Amino acid sequence: MPNVSNIVKTIQDIMRKDAGTYGDAQRLEQLGWMFFLKIFNDREKELELLRDAYRSPLPAHLRWSAWAADDEGITGDALLDFVNNTLLPKLKTLTGAAGDKLSALVRTTFEDANNYMKNGTLMRQVINKINGIDFNASDDRHMFGDIYEKLLKDLQSAGNAGEFYTPRAVTRFIVEQVNPRLDKREIILDPACGTGGFLTCSVEHLRKQAKTEADERFIQDCFSGIEKKHLPHVLCMTNLLLHGIDIPSNVRHDNTLARPLRDWTPKERVDVIVTNPPFGGMEEDGIEANFPAEFRTRETADLFLVLIMKILKPGGRAGLVLPDGTLFGEGVKTRIKEELLKKCNLHTIVRLPNGVFNPYTGIRTNLLFFTKGQPTTAVWYYEHPYPNGAKSYNKGKPIRIEEFEPERAWWNHRTENEQAWRVSIDQIKAGNYNLDLKNPHISDTGPGDVDHLLPEYEKLLAQIATTRAELKAQLQEALTR
Repeated sequence: MPNVSNIVKTIQDIMRKDAGTYGDAQRLEQLGWMFFLKIFNDREKELELLRDAYRSPLPAHLRWSAWAADDEGITGDALLDFVNNTLLPKLKTLTGAAGDKLSALVRTTFEDANNYMKNGTLMRQVINKINGIDFNASDDRHMFGDIYEKLLKDLQSAGNAGEFYTPRAVTRFIVEQVNPRLDKREIILDPACGTGGFLTCSVEHLRKQAKTEADERFIQDCFSGIEKKHLPHVLCMTNLLLHGIDIPSNVRHDNTLARPLRDWTPKERVDVIVTNPPFGGMEEDGIEANFPAEFRTRETADLFLVLIMKILKPGGRAGLVLPDGTLFGEGVKTRIKEELLKKCNLHTIVRLPNGVFNPYTGIRTNLLFFTKGQPTTAVWYYEHPYPNGAKSYNKGKPIRIEEFEPERAWWNHRTENEQAWRVSIDQIKAGNYNLDLKNPHISDTGPGDVDHLLPEYEKLLAQIATTRAELKAQLQEALTR
């Protein structure tokens, strides 16, 4: 049997020969919708066997099995013509009976899909390779799950600022500590769900608790997600299909922040929010007007924090990734933090070291855990160290779930130690709600005292002035020659 890893590598090699797929972003978008159709087709085959009344939302000629499954099927210009002028236009406008979730799912998945490939013969080669993966076979599906993780990492390195892949270890640790409960029938939301890492991790977490068919049926619909950008949304759908979600229609392609905060109703509140809101990004003009005047900012991560406070149920729990800037920022950030500590119990901040999101950003990040409904009386901090011998993380050596063992052991039996310390709300208020607090157990010589620093600073300024004068003289001499 062919190795799935080799199949995916071969597909990428074929796509590199095509003039239209000239970069990672184009290749991954192309692969995204093609994999979606193949996975969807394999799931439909399974559903047709299990359910006598199953009807595909796709017209017969648009199903993968009709136009792609035959290795000797249409190719070259005929294939390009079919994909560009029949397949994609029809999928973008697919209609079904009122309330038909499957038709709506396919339509939203394809509404912004593009075919970048310009060579129909190469496209046929890619399709034939994709046919080598059977997504109904558990071995293939599990191995593809690992490959898929790698593809997502490739996507993130092709992405823009603010679009970061959340390392699986971080996703899993957050979900484990927030601990969505199946027996309590808790509803989960990721309002910035990207490619679905937190949602699929939550599904895995709940499956470990499942005992009955009713439990499994609940898992199919107990979560929702919203993603602003088309490509991550398609990849999220594919990710959920891979994780056995039959109709992942409760993940919307939308901008969560475009909706006025006051329009979120009590009925829409959720028990659990796990997310990594985009940081380092700015929202378009006017988005901040959807928020109360005292919390208006264009900083995406801050707006999501305000939103999360609003849409958690009383007693609801959140775990999220936030950059250092939110912790130490002032002005609007201070007011947001004051509100958070007043309305929620911010019980834990795990401070991650530099490089967790390398190579996409060097920004330092933190994991915040809070429960809505009771004010904060104290915040526990835990400083996550690098593993022995490491000075940073990189693509080849990412953060691993095993590194969180000390936090897991400490979580329910908290005492101060070299990595952990407790700060009272009075101290935080006295510091004007600055949450960027250093580990008191690590001696930090700091930058030095002012009496020492000022002369050093003045000496540096003098050196800069001298260098500038020398450059200016050399430039004038060169111009007068």
